[in-house]
Amino acid sequence: MGKWIGVPKNIKDYAGFVYCITNKKTGKKYIGKKAFWAFRKLKPLKGKKRKRIQKKESDWRDYYGSSYLLHIDKETIGAKGFSRRILSCHKTRWEMSYHEARLQFERKVLFRPDEYYNRYIGTRLRAPSNKIIGDNK
Repeated sequence: MGKWIGVPKNIKDYAGFVYCITNKKTGKKYIGKKAFWAFRKLKPLKGKKRKRIQKKESDWRDYYGSSYLLHIDKETIGAKGFSRRILSCHKTRWEMSYHEARLQFERKVLFRPDEYYNRYIGTRLRAPSNKIIGDNK
């Protein structure tokens, strides 16, 4: 199975990443995002009211995007027929979503079906919080 290219030394410093998966045979690409961590809510401990949150590493090491068309090609030619590259790592999920959408729009993935597996851009973004943009006002 193909490994990710560009994995940071310490994934604990990041929420996730934006990536590009490329079909080595055709050159067709997929731009997406993936979180390093998965969170799960657990019942409160006995006598407590707050739910507990469990953090564990997500399935990012084996991930090949959410594109149905990409998965069909992966089944046909196998995982070795693809390269997986991390384009950028981000400290928040907001940053991941923003940069994924920015790259998809910049590369015009929806207008280039022969070059990209992407069939929709499904991001909803709000204005960033002060914490993200560094405004201390």
